[in-house]
Parts: sequence; C-alpha cells; structure tokens
Amino acid sequence: MLRINSIRKGIVIDHIKPGYGMKIYEYLKLQDANFTVALIMNAISRKYGRKDMIKIENVIDLDLAMLGFIDPKITVNIIEDEVIKEKINLSLPDRIEGVIECKNPRCITSEEREIVHKFVLIDKEKAIYKCEYCDHIYQGR
Repeated sequence: MLRINSIRKGIVIDHIKPGYGMKIYEYLKLQDANFTVALIMNAISRKYGRKDMIKIENVIDLDLAMLGFIDPKITVNIIEDEVIKEKINLSLPDRIEGVIECKNPRCITSEEREIVHKFVLIDKEKAIYKCEYCDHIYQGR
C-alpha cells in the first residue's frame, strides 16, 4: 500500500486533472527543489474519480493564475502544523502572462523576444483567450 505522510508546513496542490501533475511539477521546477516534494498521480478522488496531487514540504510562491489556467478545478491548501490553515479554490484567470506563447508569426512577441506574452480571457465557458498584442485566439482546453 502506498503511504505518503502528512506534511508539517507547506502546500498541497490538490484535485489536479489526471496527467497534469507532471506539467505543474515541471513548470514549478520542483525537480530542482532541495526540500521534500511528493507527486501523486492518478489517485482515487471521491469528487472527480481520479486526480493528481503535489505535496510540497515548504512554503513557495505559486503563480495561481498559471495553476488556474492549467486546471481551474485545482485547490491549493496551505498547511501549518499538519493542519490546513487556508484553502484556495482556483478558477480560470482573467489574464495570464508568460504561461503560453502567441503562435501568430506576425505578433510583436515573435519579433521582440523579451516581450512577455499576455493573454486575456474572452470566453470562460470554452476557455478561450486572446493575445493582448495581436488578438490571436488561443483555445485553452
């Protein structure tokens, strides 16, 4: 039986869509961490059937917009003394910066490499974003 101990102080990123845990793990560069990190994939979930989960035994800065963009059903639990002190329910962010790149070859971001890619949510139901610079459409999910 798999057993992952509770963490004393840190963060639990929960209810991640199955298969997306590794993407978040890599985006957060947790493979370079010098603290304990547990990536649990395809675990049983009463709420969604299956889920991924990341337990981080440390307090780190999280880009909640990026996490909400990857999967708006994610919850972030802040743990202190092995107890959930705060639960953050995510949703699709209204704006995202530096998470996805514009694919339009005529966009200024293609020419000027140092410009941060910025997108605005234009359709929440379909997770459709628009590039702030050239209006190119990006379908989220």
